[in-house]
Amino acid sequence: MTRLLYALSGADRTRQFSPHVWKTVLSLAHKGLDYETVPVGFTEIPTIEGGSTPTVPLLRDGDRLVRDSFDIALYLDETYPDRPSLFGGEGGKAMARFIENWSQTTLHMAVTRIAILDIHNLLGPVDRDYFRSSREERLGASLEDIAEAGKAEIEGFAKKLQPLRNMLKIQPFIGGADPLFPDYIVFGALQWLRTTAGTKVLADDDPVADWFARCLDLHGGVGHRVAAAQATV
Repeated sequence: MTRLLYALSGADRTRQFSPHVWKTVLSLAHKGLDYETVPVGFTEIPTIEGGSTPTVPLLRDGDRLVRDSFDIALYLDETYPDRPSLFGGEGGKAMARFIENWSQTTLHMAVTRIAILDIHNLLGPVDRDYFRSSREERLGASLEDIAEAGKAEIEGFAKKLQPLRNMLKIQPFIGGADPLFPDYIVFGALQWLRTTAGTKVLADDDPVADWFARCLDLHGGVGHRVAAAQATV
């Protein structure tokens, strides 16, 4: 049986950058499950698997199709209970819901503002047109104006991670002694920034930077599969 993971990519098909896809990449590695990556551009998503999803990641596992990174993690834990758990029980699932909402409301919007032009520039022509029109309509400003506002996000980004920094004083991962899906949620946001803009937002001696480096090295270093982007600011 071949598992397929549909993953958002730029014009360079090896550069998969979606934070949600990265959550699933680490979830599959955590479970020790083999799969093949199918890179897709924004405008190709409606055509995959008969139009079964408006977003990626999408996982095909045999005859099952599962979309949404959180739902995929739940599916993997339920389907492969003999392999390491992604949540460590119901409490872990509840914690992950909180981390997911915190990450998306606090970190994702900041990364969007910082990296929006970098994301646009790594896309192919058709995807660039789609990305510009959809994001400018959604955010109510030009990509250039959003990016200009994003410069202020760089200096303040590290402060948004203070809750994680405080927690790392007593344990190496959000999951405790070992990583769980909540770690992969926050990793996905920082990996998104790393693989699109490459902007330095953490000091070298920041405990969060150390945590992120540990996450990059997890599961045989799967996080290093895509090199960091060259920072432009």
